[in-house]
Amino acid sequence: MVKLAISALISLMFASAAIAAPATEAGGAAPKKQLIKKKRQAVRVAAADAGERVVKRVMKVNGKRKVVYQRVLAAAPAVPTMGDLAGLNQTSDPLALASNVALVLDQANSEVLFEKNSNIALPIASITKMMTGLIVVEAKQDMDEILTVTDEDVDREKFSSSRLKVGTQMTRANMLHIALMSSENRAASALGRNYPGGKPAFVEAMNAKARELGMTDTHYVDSSGLSKMNVASARDLAKLAMAAYQQPVLRQFSTDPKAIVETSNGRPMAFGTTNHLVASPDWAIGLQKTGFINEAGRCLLMQAVIEGRSVIMVFLDSKGKQSRTADAGRMRKWLEALRPASLGGSTSAGAAYSTGM
Repeated sequence: MVKLAISALISLMFASAAIAAPATEAGGAAPKKQLIKKKRQAVRVAAADAGERVVKRVMKVNGKRKVVYQRVLAAAPAVPTMGDLAGLNQTSDPLALASNVALVLDQANSEVLFEKNSNIALPIASITKMMTGLIVVEAKQDMDEILTVTDEDVDREKFSSSRLKVGTQMTRANMLHIALMSSENRAASALGRNYPGGKPAFVEAMNAKARELGMTDTHYVDSSGLSKMNVASARDLAKLAMAAYQQPVLRQFSTDPKAIVETSNGRPMAFGTTNHLVASPDWAIGLQKTGFINEAGRCLLMQAVIEGRSVIMVFLDSKGKQSRTADAGRMRKWLEALRPASLGGSTSAGAAYSTGM
């Protein structure tokens, strides 16, 4: 009797287990999903601590869909420019420019048509290369001389990239061409290094020329503009543009939309402009140079003809990749809207605008 009771109890236990098993398996998916979610959350937390973010990617492996989560570097926070640190971003203007500094003047008589913080010296980045070009041209160096890119030309300050490998050889003319058109840093460095007396003498020549032109807020330390110590005010840069415009080769090289240059081994290299406006049929641009480093923001120096009037435009410390050219567009519309009488000589009442600190 006891044996029968025990057998019945064991049978009942197995039956209960059999009934419970499917329920456990059916409900097992929920804990598994929760575990996956916890793992993903842990990955996100770890990524955030490391300055990264988690990206979901869907791919096919052996014909099957697979979802993977990868940790990638998060976008770096915006670095304040020297203009921001000086509080220039607090200056408003009627055109709502993205540039902290702006200056527009009549090329014929140097009349200021618009200015915003135009007397503040700020880093000018690769606009420096316009002075580099002016020094090379005025020195009357042999433009057909072959120059070689060396290890000295490698940027170890900003670690910028370059298509000119160490050992690349090309003429001085081609080096100047791509320095102005494509803002090639190693080309600009090679130009300075191959000046009589080397880089120190070249930088001294740059500063001497600035003094000659009355650029009292300007100082150079290199030929490329990679250093934040290359500084100038917008008013000074307008004087530089005036002088550079007198050199046909600087006008041509800086406004070419693209070019193919030859290296000494005969290998052609294609380069393009850093300023898309030069290829636009809506613009008549006679000289230009762009610039960018974190400390300077986006910069633009340009000569253009608007409504029959030749003007010099300078925009410094602009935020956003296309903001400097967008500011140029806003300025052009503003100039086009001036009363016709102002285009014949003196500016009409209320047309000129000035703001600054």
